[in-house]
Amino acid sequence: MTETIQMTYRDALREAMREALKRDDTVVIMGEEVGVWGGTYAVTRGLYDEFGGKRVIDTPIAEMGIIGVATGAAMGGLKPIAEIMTINFALIAIDQIVNNTAKIHSMFGGTMRAPVVIRTAAGWGQLAATHSQSFEGWFAHLPGLIVVMPATPYDAKGLLTTALYSQNPVVFIEHSRLYGEKGDVPRGEFRVPFGVADVKRQGKDLTIVTYSRMVHVALNAANDLAKQGIEIEVVDLRSLRPVDWDMVYASVRKTHRALVLTEDWMTFGVSAEVAARISREVFDYLDAPVERLTQEEVPLPYAPNLEKLSFPDEARVAEQVKEMLA
Repeated sequence: MTETIQMTYRDALREAMREALKRDDTVVIMGEEVGVWGGTYAVTRGLYDEFGGKRVIDTPIAEMGIIGVATGAAMGGLKPIAEIMTINFALIAIDQIVNNTAKIHSMFGGTMRAPVVIRTAAGWGQLAATHSQSFEGWFAHLPGLIVVMPATPYDAKGLLTTALYSQNPVVFIEHSRLYGEKGDVPRGEFRVPFGVADVKRQGKDLTIVTYSRMVHVALNAANDLAKQGIEIEVVDLRSLRPVDWDMVYASVRKTHRALVLTEDWMTFGVSAEVAARISREVFDYLDAPVERLTQEEVPLPYAPNLEKLSFPDEARVAEQVKEMLA
């Protein structure tokens, strides 16, 4: 049996990078304050002291430059981990990500690759409207990118390890409110494959399809509903490109109802794609329309009471589930 250790989401990410830096001399980390300070969320803390400034590289505040240099370095044979402080600042590098990193393989007829791992954080916590946005749908929209959003320390380490072996560019989106989340993680290197969802909770009455922080909201709501005799199945997508559609469909065939729960906006978001696919592929198994529960359609307020109201919580999930079962 594989030995496990309790660690935080933050520490699990750091361990994946430490193991990669030891294993592969081509792996480098670059980004704002990733060296001495360990990045905004202290994920790379200690790696500069361990591996030095040629492997853990502090950069200027220049997101387009970070992604441009990382993409060029990847084309030249390195394996860069480019940290963008938050996903909001990825907008400054959007041309590099969309028109260079994602398209190198296609533009060079398959003869050139740019295996960059772009680490960034989504999330909120009185960070105001321009610093609290969810753009995973933007990146998942793009052919040429792999997009993942882990919910647990286990998945964080396993998916990041897989990303660091991948020969394709990966947008690796962490959640700022999960960094302190604790869980069992195997010692040593292991991989969680892309495009394989995980049933975080078995159930028979309704499927919640979700990812990232909303996995925990769904599980909490499901545990409360179980006391009332309602058994919810929680499917964690883990990766948004590719998506494990087979597992999603199998769960809905079993429960006959589906609620898509996300932290991004509803309009043209990830929830729209998931709901459309379920409605098309397993329509005959549905006993109720596919429903969606998402962030409110507003720029996120700064006031903590309004910020809290903007996102789905356990009470709203339970209310939506009961409506669907009725």
